[in-house]
Amino acid sequence: MAERGSETGAQYGTVVGLLSFFSYITVTIVTEVMAVANAVLRRQAAQNSQEDSPDIKEEVPLLQDRRLDPPRCSVSIILVLFLFQGKMAKMFFNNVGEKLFYLCIVIYLYGDMSIYVAAVPKSLRDTVCTWRPLNKTNCNESLSDSEPCWSTSSLTRMDAYRIFVACFILTLGPFVFFNVQKTKILQVITGSARWLAFGIMIVLAVMQLAQHKGQGRPVMANIAGVPNLFGVCVYSFMCHHSLPSLITPIKDKSKLFKVLAADYVLILAFYALLSFTGIYTFKSIKDLYTLNFLPDECGNNSVTSVQFFQYFLALFPVFTLSTNFPIIAITLRNNLQTLFLKPDKDYSKCVRNLFPFLAVIPPTIVAMVTNEVEILVGITGSYAGAGIQYVVPALLVYFARKDPIVKEHQNYHRSPFSHVGWIILILAWSVVCVGFVTVNHVITRK
Repeated sequence: MAERGSETGAQYGTVVGLLSFFSYITVTIVTEVMAVANAVLRRQAAQNSQEDSPDIKEEVPLLQDRRLDPPRCSVSIILVLFLFQGKMAKMFFNNVGEKLFYLCIVIYLYGDMSIYVAAVPKSLRDTVCTWRPLNKTNCNESLSDSEPCWSTSSLTRMDAYRIFVACFILTLGPFVFFNVQKTKILQVITGSARWLAFGIMIVLAVMQLAQHKGQGRPVMANIAGVPNLFGVCVYSFMCHHSLPSLITPIKDKSKLFKVLAADYVLILAFYALLSFTGIYTFKSIKDLYTLNFLPDECGNNSVTSVQFFQYFLALFPVFTLSTNFPIIAITLRNNLQTLFLKPDKDYSKCVRNLFPFLAVIPPTIVAMVTNEVEILVGITGSYAGAGIQYVVPALLVYFARKDPIVKEHQNYHRSPFSHVGWIILILAWSVVCVGFVTVNHVITRK
């Protein structure tokens, strides 16, 4: 959310509800494609009289293929293998389609990296910069980047931000040269911190509203906020690239779509609670929502006087995004190698060491130029995110259904949205979303 007047009730709920619904449709579609892909692999294994899974290599982009248990039948359309969209793209797309898929993934990951490199230093900057103007009339207006960071220093807020960007890259950038494994404990800690932070933000906002201290006066509709809402919601409901690792371990998949539907309802309710409490509590919303819980720009009013909550929430992106950054960077590096290198050709170490730099340098340049996290999220989610969440699943299922094995065997995980009309609707919806965002950016620039 941008730092502007708090927006909207009916508009927000309607748009977010639609985005959640379309995201759920494509989740069921990706699940169906996974099942077909598994059946194709088992058919190939049966034809080759092999039961061993493919070799697992560090260079495999995104997630690895891994067999969880021995197949009980050779071609049943069931989910027992780890399959990722990259593997499925190779199976159902031609060479051009596969390259376009990886290009979409790379653009999306570049956007992710840019957001991480901007969000962490911005949170640090806004936490440590203590200078406040003496005669500021509107304490809800943000301080400009050209204003001092400290009263005893000539450094501006933008200077401090760029120093933090450099420190962030120098600290975490070298991880892109290695491979990160066994991150379970790290992810559990990060997830726990995320839920704790979200819970604190909701409780603090509800307490403000209960005491009639809410300053937000959202209007019924504000069309200017819709384009960035598309990009943000793509991130909120995006789990498509993680479905193989989420779904495969589930032993009983007979009610899989009902479980996913309940999950999406829960996500929608949770984000609605977080968002509506925020827009009614704060007069203006910063692009990093956690920064709203610090004292205002005059250095006094705050939702809470407990400094632990203030600084924990303000630094929350630092903890969570920093732990995920190496994983995203390595994933981007591997996908860049897949996009540009031929798998059957040996390359020198010098060539391979070029890709870690290609993964880290462009996002760093973007972050040095701008710290507008909302714009980065909106653009990344609206374009590359829409491709991953809408276009790729729709095309994958279209070509997967053409495989002869679909006619030979029953797919117990076929999407309930199996009519071809749903594919057309999803593609049309993606065009509307991207077109809406593009027109908005053109008008805004003028």
